[in-house]
Amino acid sequence: MRGLLFFLAGVSLAGALGAAPALAAPQAKQSATPTAPPNPVAASCTVPVPPPVGERPVKPALPQKPACLDAKEGCPGWEAYSFNDAVKAYNLQAQAFRPLAEAYLQKLNAYVKASSAYAQCEAETMQK
Repeated sequence: MRGLLFFLAGVSLAGALGAAPALAAPQAKQSATPTAPPNPVAASCTVPVPPPVGERPVKPALPQKPACLDAKEGCPGWEAYSFNDAVKAYNLQAQAFRPLAEAYLQKLNAYVKASSAYAQCEAETMQK
């Protein structure tokens, strides 16, 4: 696959370099005949579309750890209970986040597969 990508990049670069001198030189008068229709195989290559960034789920923020948690004396009861409640709330948010993240990841994986198929289609089109 890597060699194929370098081949495609080389063809694009060669085409761009070859087109620059042609623009500088005066061109012969073109005939009135229409240009050839586009290759029907090239039209069958479907350009992949990435999933919208707006659909990317946001990971919940970790609860703020109280300073007294690392202290030798520990935390007073109310602060320990508050932190425990914040951790429980975070765990619930994390449970809700996981299926959303997995769904978005599936869309990303589908985009990667579609991109690979598109590159393969374009390469096959160029070889015909």
